[in-house]
Amino acid sequence: MKVIIRNNSKEGSIWAAHHIAEKIKAKAAVTDKPFVLGLCTGSTPIETYAELARMVQAGELSFRNVISFNMDEYVGLPEEHPESYHSFMRTNLFSKIDEPEENIHILNGNAEDLDAECAAYEKAIEEAGGFDLFLGGIGEDGHIAFNEPFSPLTSRTRVVTLTEDTRIVNSRFFGGDMNLVPKQALSVGVATVTDSKEVVILAFGPKKARAIHDAVEGPYSHMCTVSALQNHQNGIIVADEASVGELKVNSYKYFKAVEAVEKI
Repeated sequence: MKVIIRNNSKEGSIWAAHHIAEKIKAKAAVTDKPFVLGLCTGSTPIETYAELARMVQAGELSFRNVISFNMDEYVGLPEEHPESYHSFMRTNLFSKIDEPEENIHILNGNAEDLDAECAAYEKAIEEAGGFDLFLGGIGEDGHIAFNEPFSPLTSRTRVVTLTEDTRIVNSRFFGGDMNLVPKQALSVGVATVTDSKEVVILAFGPKKARAIHDAVEGPYSHMCTVSALQNHQNGIIVADEASVGELKVNSYKYFKAVEAVEKI
């Protein structure tokens, strides 16, 4: 695992966007196979998406040969609802880039058979060739996607029940009313994410400090599902100074030193 530390969320977001762009271009240079990208929602990736969109609009990057899969969606929320992840992605990324509509995949939280929807999603990911890179966020309790604490680290896409803590945190998108936040969601599993060739996790702000500590210095445990990155050969956490405050000083120095050497 690597931890990339930047001064603030803006710098971290731009680093992540340019890293993704480099990976897309690098694959395009050696093969015509599509780049398979996992995407997340929430406030954390907005600046990364803005920079990706800017690069596309400036002609610096293209998503024409990118296939994307989003990590989750609420159950029972209409796709056109302003807080559905369909709406979020359309507003913050898809309407601003050149990714073909048929290459965009988001779980259907209104499917008649939710289990079948999840199984089909896993199959579609497999048929696309698996993820080249998965971009994710991290919850305050260390969850990745909607894999709440105690989710199996071997889990796959499935129906999940959201904890009260998660619904309280997400209520900021629903006028502060937790009762408006759906109680269930469809979510890729921990293993769905960690099967990716590379995983990039964004974590900004002091509220994420405990989660980063648990992910980096804590045990490999289903209590903190993002700790699964400890066993990933290409796992990266992109953090800002405010979010690494609970790391040991020597851990902080180590990650800064490693990045400094790699720049040489």
